[in-house]
Amino acid sequence: MGTTLGTIEPNAKLKRIHKFVLNAVALGALVSGSMAASAPTGGDHPVIVQSALRATQKPAVTKSSKPLAIGKASWYGKYFDGKPTASGEPYDMYELTAAHRTLPLGSWVKVTNLRNRRWVLVRINDRGPVPLERIIDLSYSAARILRMSGQGIAKVRLDLVRAPEQTSDMAMLTPPR
Repeated sequence: MGTTLGTIEPNAKLKRIHKFVLNAVALGALVSGSMAASAPTGGDHPVIVQSALRATQKPAVTKSSKPLAIGKASWYGKYFDGKPTASGEPYDMYELTAAHRTLPLGSWVKVTNLRNRRWVLVRINDRGPVPLERIIDLSYSAARILRMSGQGIAKVRLDLVRAPEQTSDMAMLTPPR
């Protein structure tokens, strides 16, 4: 008669899609706010990272700033989804989070893919990555935003940024209960 389409119940799948869409909207608001405050594309113009609602906030990172690190990034996903992170919260592959060996948990990092110049802000909530040749392990959503291709490894630049202020944009990162 009928066949089972999968083991994930429809509500759980809908919640994941809803969370992914909310993350994308929040990130879009944050990026559009920072892009509106910065010059188009130019070699000497600073890149400004700021909250979408606070155009007067001082720049958190500039292009001329010395990076925290440059090296290889990887990502982790479905196998770890729901398992506890070093911060104690369950890992959610659709959140914009990452694992770093030494940065304090709760730190915010701007990760820039050096191949295509795409960047994303992630919150450090876990320890890793395990391979010593890598400097950061990103969530699935962060890796997708950076368009990490091939085997899921990319050369990146890390810049430490101030924690974003809690605004209505940031509240959208957490799905309604």
